[in-house]
Amino acid sequence: MAGHKQEKRYECDVCGKAFRCPSALEAHRRVHTGERPFDCTECSKSFKTTCELKVHQRVHKGERPYGCSTCGKSFVRRSRLREHQWVHSSERPFTCSDCGKGFISLPKLKAHGHRHTGEHPYTCSNCSKSFTQSQSLLEHQRTHTVKGPYTCTQCGKSFTRSCTLLQHQHTHTGEHPYTCAQCGKGFTNSYRLQVHQRTHTGERPYTCAQCGKGFTRSDSLLEHQRTHTGEYPYTCTHCGKRFNSSSNRLKHQRTHTGERPYTCAQCGKGFTRSDSLLEHQHTHTGECPYTCTHCGKRFNCSTKLLSHQKVHAGDHPIPSPVCGERFVMASRTQSHQHVHTSGQPYDCPYCGESFDSSRGLRQHQRSHVGEQLLPL
Repeated sequence: MAGHKQEKRYECDVCGKAFRCPSALEAHRRVHTGERPFDCTECSKSFKTTCELKVHQRVHKGERPYGCSTCGKSFVRRSRLREHQWVHSSERPFTCSDCGKGFISLPKLKAHGHRHTGEHPYTCSNCSKSFTQSQSLLEHQRTHTVKGPYTCTQCGKSFTRSCTLLQHQHTHTGEHPYTCAQCGKGFTNSYRLQVHQRTHTGERPYTCAQCGKGFTRSDSLLEHQRTHTGEYPYTCTHCGKRFNSSSNRLKHQRTHTGERPYTCAQCGKGFTRSDSLLEHQHTHTGECPYTCTHCGKRFNCSTKLLSHQKVHAGDHPIPSPVCGERFVMASRTQSHQHVHTSGQPYDCPYCGESFDSSRGLRQHQRSHVGEQLLPL
């Protein structure tokens, strides 16, 4: 009996990986060369193979040919459908050895492992932002090179994913559809709600290997680790000030540009941060969702609750540089300095009376409510 004909193998001369046909080898070599000869005519993004290009073009056409038979959700790739189908099953075959959490795929388990170590091995060459997954880096890089197919009609910002656009739109409307069952605080997406709930449970799954401090988020751990290394990789282009995270730099840069992208729909006041907008909206609704566990006093923002709790703890960490008297907040210390300088820098525009703090001025202005005042 004649022997089986030996299958021919085509081997990569760079890494040694073997393929059954020369076309597969040719496509693989582009991984090493970086060559992407197939361009999308819609957005100019390029790909290594015609197959990858074809899958990508479904994003522009809105095609999602792979549908879940259980819930009807559809996907552009068959592999994404297979991963999704695990959602309907209680089975999680890949388990984390650190915390016991189960995952539907090995790549998701590996990405999760980076959260325990604080490792972000995938770094953007444009802005130095780092990620736990290669897919997250790929999606982020599109923000530098490609205008996403999903555009916000209010501000023109574009996104690579429709779900990201939906979450972004909540920042314009002030909508926070994901609500904490324990304190009522709302969030724009489920991930932020999940992280917030750890403040109630005390769960801090991300631990610093150097000092043992725990964190509710992996990016918070990464930022903290820079306090050990002294690393401040993000620099403000306006003043040169350095930051340990890109988000802190972005918030700071708005002090230079005057940008306030989060606007209150009721009074038009703008804010540099979405959480500041949310807390401001409580002044319109009268809502005070933050409660002191010691005395039951309620507050409309978390920072006021935090400052109040220091009163119960006897914590007055900020001293006056003149007399040494200590205060719970930097703003209270600053107001106190006027006692030493005899300054009253806050003037009422209606009656001219002066005050040593903006808080005192605000309280005074309430006395003018109901008066017939001339326009300023």
